[in-house]
Amino acid sequence: MKKENLIMHGKFQSIMALDQKLEKIPKKFGTKELLSHSEIHLIEIIGDNENLSVTDIGRYLGITKGAVSQSLKRLEKKGLSFKKTDPENLSRSIVMLTAKGSTAFWAHKHWHETMDGGFLKYMEELNAEESDIIIHFLERVEDFLKRRVQFRE
Repeated sequence: MKKENLIMHGKFQSIMALDQKLEKIPKKFGTKELLSHSEIHLIEIIGDNENLSVTDIGRYLGITKGAVSQSLKRLEKKGLSFKKTDPENLSRSIVMLTAKGSTAFWAHKHWHETMDGGFLKYMEELNAEESDIIIHFLERVEDFLKRRVQFRE
């Protein structure tokens, strides 16, 4: 194997390991509550979209209503979200953020702006050819990971 291929393989494995590690580390976003990766991204979905039901969220995430409900119970227990009856359809409940949930939502947005800012600036400075190479590479990585998931299912 060429030296460059070994380096790329090592970098890929390192990125995968870091991503798995980050997924497991809870973080505070403007409140005293520690939030998992999935919890803060559920807050993000609720904050970015108005009048979502549990079913809507499940469709958006590609998970069951039961899985969404379990996650929402954790957020409700932490005082970050609540359900209310949809005034336009009384048989439907919509999910809302509490003031504390909104604080976490905006703190998460700010965190991404701060953390992602340098990386986004780097990507904006790429020329079209460099961008195409990276896009092609990422598509190949995505295909590779999809095949690995299918193999394990």
